Amino acid sequence: MKQTWVETAVRWRSEALIKARISRLPVQSRDRGAFPHHDIGPRERAPRLALVADLDGSDLNGMFVLSRLAAFLREVEAGQRRDLRLRERVVIIPTISVLKTVNPRGMGIVRNATGGGVGHRGSGGAVTEAVVELTRVAYYRVDIHPASLDVEEMPQVSLYAPNDDERASACLFGLPAVIERPVEYDQAAGLVRVWRPHGGESFVIHAGQAGSFQTGHCETLFRGLVAFLDRTGIVSGLRLAHEEEDLHYFDLRQVLVVLAEQSGIFSSRLNVGRWVRVGEELGQVYDGFTGGVQTRVTAPVAGLLASLRRQPLLCQGDLVARILIPDAATRREPARWVEQRHERQVGRRL
Repeated sequence: MKQTWVETAVRWRSEALIKARISRLPVQSRDRGAFPHHDIGPRERAPRLALVADLDGSDLNGMFVLSRLAAFLREVEAGQRRDLRLRERVVIIPTISVLKTVNPRGMGIVRNATGGGVGHRGSGGAVTEAVVELTRVAYYRVDIHPASLDVEEMPQVSLYAPNDDERASACLFGLPAVIERPVEYDQAAGLVRVWRPHGGESFVIHAGQAGSFQTGHCETLFRGLVAFLDRTGIVSGLRLAHEEEDLHYFDLRQVLVVLAEQSGIFSSRLNVGRWVRVGEELGQVYDGFTGGVQTRVTAPVAGLLASLRRQPLLCQGDLVARILIPDAATRREPARWVEQRHERQVGRRL
């Protein structure tokens, strides 16, 4: 069922308010120049890691986590963190929303707020070119963004047509799920497509919901990025608690999408990142006029609840949830098993 003009107007208005609020936020710590970013670590080396978030001005979670990570690395570089050493150069772009007032039509990449991905407004966009120029030489590159304004995602790594090194490195974040997709699957691989000709390893991380600030997801994502810094040897001296990580690796055949069978107002009490049973209630759809329950949405399979709709306004055919179906053959051991490979790589660079 197509959305009415009222529903579309409400959604557009919500997007505009979110972007307007974020675009007014000041950028306090950045290198001088036309493009705001953090360039931290030994300048005589090429960047080892590049992190990008908030390309469309709606990712509060990614912007907050990367700004805090930049502050942490600045402290390490300045010797304010005892026993820690920054061994590699890191480039961090927490947000580019401040550039909109400079070049409002130069956005080469725009997130699709309802479809869950990235749409191109022209690969020659000034912002895209600037981001690529700044990050292409890094060996590891990470694009952090929410998939949708409507749907909340648990923190997860997405790989697009990956090589074996990317498959192994994705586990170093310690996030609960790694999902492998073909690069043509959807538009969320926007930056990955642009990065791929430059070699190295590229990742997409989804966490939370666009326009929302979710501290739990921020904490999980921050821990994952710090773990990656430690396990790749970019920062030495960290003493992370080696918790038993329950890592699972999924491909598209293991992603089940639950769609709405009728329109209404959707409500759910569940949290993403939990395991659900077959037949367990995911939420209820209410009639917007009578207030009565029209239907109960249940899980058709058992699995990991990776995505859940948070926009109450529901149309027939809208995405309600994504459930990841586990396979014993794709369960991964704790990420420590791939650290030795990275230690050898770092050792050759020092």
